[in-house]
Amino acid sequence: MTILSVEKINEALAGVIDPEIHRPITDLGMVENVSLAKNGTVTVSILLTTSICPLRDTITAEVKKELFKLEGVSAVNINIGVMNDEQRKKLRETLRGGAPERVIPFAQKDNATHVYAISSGKGGVGKSSMTANLAVSLARLGLKVGIVDADIYGFSIPQMMGVTTPPQAVDKMIIPPVAHGIKVISIGMFMEENTPVVWRGPILHRALEQFFADVYWGDLDVLLIDLPPGTGDVAISVAQLIPKSEIVVITTPQTAAAEVAERAGLMAKQTKQKVVGIIENMSYLQLPDGTKMDLFGTGGGETLSARLSGLLEDDVPLLARIPLEQRLREGGDSGTPIAAAKTDSPAKDEIFRAARILAARVQKEGKASPAE
Repeated sequence: MTILSVEKINEALAGVIDPEIHRPITDLGMVENVSLAKNGTVTVSILLTTSICPLRDTITAEVKKELFKLEGVSAVNINIGVMNDEQRKKLRETLRGGAPERVIPFAQKDNATHVYAISSGKGGVGKSSMTANLAVSLARLGLKVGIVDADIYGFSIPQMMGVTTPPQAVDKMIIPPVAHGIKVISIGMFMEENTPVVWRGPILHRALEQFFADVYWGDLDVLLIDLPPGTGDVAISVAQLIPKSEIVVITTPQTAAAEVAERAGLMAKQTKQKVVGIIENMSYLQLPDGTKMDLFGTGGGETLSARLSGLLEDDVPLLARIPLEQRLREGGDSGTPIAAAKTDSPAKDEIFRAARILAARVQKEGKASPAE
């Protein structure tokens, strides 16, 4: 028979993982005090980073769940408090692991996170939808994934990912919300609903720098950056801030779209980034009788792959051809990407095909071992 003790209680509390930071609450200084009464009543004082923490109920429920697993616990009382300035500073130092502030971890030589910037030559080709679905697919393959919504003027990732909680601040550090197991940050989380962003280049650059340096990303395997369409300020800033970032180009089968997308790919030559592949979206519409209707033409992805391979003097493969599907659009509207849905479809299969290729590059360099 195990004798209930404060030590055993603390061991149990180590099994409670903060849902945003993904570390035990005992490691984060969130457990202020533990007491045990003779009748088996356990009282725990939990410190949150802010009084309006949206996940307080989740943390409370998890604490009770873990403590009631212990033999001899008859009741659990939880007192919720808020960290003071000194405690938040200590938490920030813990999360940074002693690293100096205002450092972009992904730009450091010893950082093994793969950074894929998802780009397109023009809007309306499904770039953000592909970003969201690739992120979910990579997470389903066993990787730790984050998304930066760098489409400052046309942000849509929060809705597509179904983000329901705002970012939290620990002094100058931002704790990103988590959706579908993926850490997500977007300028849309800091704006009033449907407010336009009217910023010019220098402000955009500083906003991106803050997303990369001041957000607590933890140890990611993959960071996806949803770029705005075209070859403007944001794409240039990403190349400057994270020189090792690589490009995935999204296009449609339409010849005009592929020609415009070529410019986005060629920009990588000037910024010395690698283009790792092309995804052709809206490739065809499969009709009820099994035939395929090429609504936007054919061959755009193959043409772009061949053109960029020649111009960049490097292999730029066509990673996938994503068909038009109503469920793909509905997933973006509902906040549950089709890659997260419990359903099979040609679009989902093709998205996972592209994700496996991107994940294999991570696995090849020893960063992670994706699940089969």
